[in-house]
Amino acid sequence: MILSVLVPVFNEALTIERAVRRVRAMEHETQIICVDDASTDGTIEILKRLQGDGLIDVVVLQERNQGKGTAVRTALTHALGEFVVIQDADLEYDPADLPRLLVPLLDGRADAVFGSRFRGETTRVLYYWHSVGNRLLTVFSNMFTNVNLTDMETCYKVFRTDLLKSFPLVSKRFGIEPELTARLAQAGARIYEVPISYSGRTYAEGKKIGWRDGAAALWHIVRANLFDQKAPRYRPPQSVDLR
Repeated sequence: MILSVLVPVFNEALTIERAVRRVRAMEHETQIICVDDASTDGTIEILKRLQGDGLIDVVVLQERNQGKGTAVRTALTHALGEFVVIQDADLEYDPADLPRLLVPLLDGRADAVFGSRFRGETTRVLYYWHSVGNRLLTVFSNMFTNVNLTDMETCYKVFRTDLLKSFPLVSKRFGIEPELTARLAQAGARIYEVPISYSGRTYAEGKKIGWRDGAAALWHIVRANLFDQKAPRYRPPQSVDLR
């Protein structure tokens, strides 16, 4: 198995089935792990049906809402693939981009690959200040980590599974993104960026992250880089081409 896909889910009844089917359409062998964060809109029933149909490998139902970070950490305990990626259930990120993200990992150049929304691919035109906030958070994070990322907050981060499992992750909610970035820098991991498409949602369409989450991210960057337990240095295994 090449890729374990971690899918945190909260009230995504309108998109979760399409997201799962698009991941399954990949040319690579995948393991799909969905962690439902106490949905109330019928998402749970859809997840159970998709698991029964063999489209989802693992479904975990959390009894109370605990946030994206907790869902990612829970899903990671079930990951069996050589590599692992986080896939939001809202389809703002297109699973058709995943094969390109895997290339630097499969050929042994990278330990982690970020999908950047700011490197020239097709992107839905939406909120100006949201994009400014993302870029500022990336710059702030880069100042601590000393890496030159263009999109720290991207959902699409693909890792060697053994690398990700070595991280002492603690974030419960959206702080997981700067924490993952800080841990990669601490581990000395080889990071690549690949352009991806992005189809962001409006708040009317169900977008959940807001300005409060952006403000909180500033603290999460400081916390992950200065106060939390650091990640151990990483030595990648001998590269094996799995294509």
